Amino acid sequence: MNSTSRATGRTVAVAVRAMVVFTLLLGVGYTGVVTLVGQLALPAQANGSLVRNDAGQVVGSALIGQSFTDADGAALPQYFQSRPSAAGDGYDGGASSGSNLGPENTDLVAAIAERKTAIAAREGVPESAVPADAVTASASGLDPHISPAYASIQVDRVAAARGLPVSEIRRLVAEHTQGPDLGYLGGSAVNVVELNLALDGLGG
Repeated sequence: MNSTSRATGRTVAVAVRAMVVFTLLLGVGYTGVVTLVGQLALPAQANGSLVRNDAGQVVGSALIGQSFTDADGAALPQYFQSRPSAAGDGYDGGASSGSNLGPENTDLVAAIAERKTAIAAREGVPESAVPADAVTASASGLDPHISPAYASIQVDRVAAARGLPVSEIRRLVAEHTQGPDLGYLGGSAVNVVELNLALDGLGG
């Protein structure tokens, strides 16, 4: 075996050893440490921020929205409604996406106008009271939050459908309203998934 072949062999051996070491170190060791820290420090978040009902059954994630409609797509009156979703058939985690339509797109403009008219009629408010998030999808299509303004115009309908005092529904909305991230990023928001789960806990 000449010197060139020996040098090539040594280079290959070094490369293989380095690959094995770094695979164990970064692929196994680092992943294991991060998983352990996540499970110890932030177990709920590390496991998907799962939301469970009173029976302990997983009914969703606090990070992913849901549609609260019947089989025909009509809004269920006893639940707060989420914002529209362009992710697959709606809130499909495997098809996260916005509509990618610009503000001058005729299809988007028509859809917004149609949604605004339908929501105003459903909630018994003027179209001017319907906030933007009620008629537009988020960039991910998975956002579980709505604005306090959108939650507010739904309170009377939900209270009537459940036979509960309006004040009780407003209290629940306030309890599930989150302030801006870090105190200054974005605005306040209401998690619809968690709010509707709390509504089911009230009964009515």
